[in-house]
Amino acid sequence: MASNADSFFIPNWPVPDSVGSAISLRYGGVSEGPFSSNNMAFHAGDSQVNVQANRASLIEQLNLTGSPVWLDQVHGIDVIYAPTVKGTPEADGSYSDQAGVVCAVMTADCLPVLLCNKQGSQVAVVHAGWRGLAAGVVRKAAAKFLSHDGPLMAFLGPAIGACAFEVGAEVQQAFLDNAQSQSHRQAIFGAFRPSDNTGRKDHYLADIYALARGELNSCGVFDIYGGDDCTFSNPEQFYSYRREPVTGRHATLIWLKDA
Repeated sequence: MASNADSFFIPNWPVPDSVGSAISLRYGGVSEGPFSSNNMAFHAGDSQVNVQANRASLIEQLNLTGSPVWLDQVHGIDVIYAPTVKGTPEADGSYSDQAGVVCAVMTADCLPVLLCNKQGSQVAVVHAGWRGLAAGVVRKAAAKFLSHDGPLMAFLGPAIGACAFEVGAEVQQAFLDNAQSQSHRQAIFGAFRPSDNTGRKDHYLADIYALARGELNSCGVFDIYGGDDCTFSNPEQFYSYRREPVTGRHATLIWLKDA
């Protein structure tokens, strides 16, 4: 993590100067109780007034020229073109090639994945819970980029760590069913290790960061940064739905700056 501010941090990755990105932290807002204090989600049960204040503060601190394009996330694979959005579309990712349009997703254990091309002319962000990640939401986002504008790089934001992400065998199988190659299949196998929980047969500890790296590699993305913040084990900085089912959400943002 780098460049801590009161309520967000700037991802540490070598993006061109034309690209802005930020991820909100748990503290620095006005929400109370289980949402304390910088919740960005209206749907989590928090006060609408407090959420709006948190969002407005983030916009002001980042000097954004407009509100982010918020999504109604459903653990799917739809990635929308943010510059033409009206309202709050049902999708799990957005893409932009227009300056001033801020792409955003919200998470609290699920993995936010930022993408941009090395020329700094296209950006995207996806909400990658295990269902969406297995089904190809990252692939769908990467396919939005025009290949002639150069290779892509990615940043993996805060998500539940492998020490806490216990899943059943069906989760591993979902990834294996969508493997893109033998090397991708091997990467998937490497991301699961048997759980130490003797009371739960056929359960694994899953490394969602390793799964995302395998997925990104399978679609030609090899410059990958981040992937070292566990939401579950750091309650001071991060919300975690698995740790606290009633909780807030972080916002992960990316945009092309106005010239």
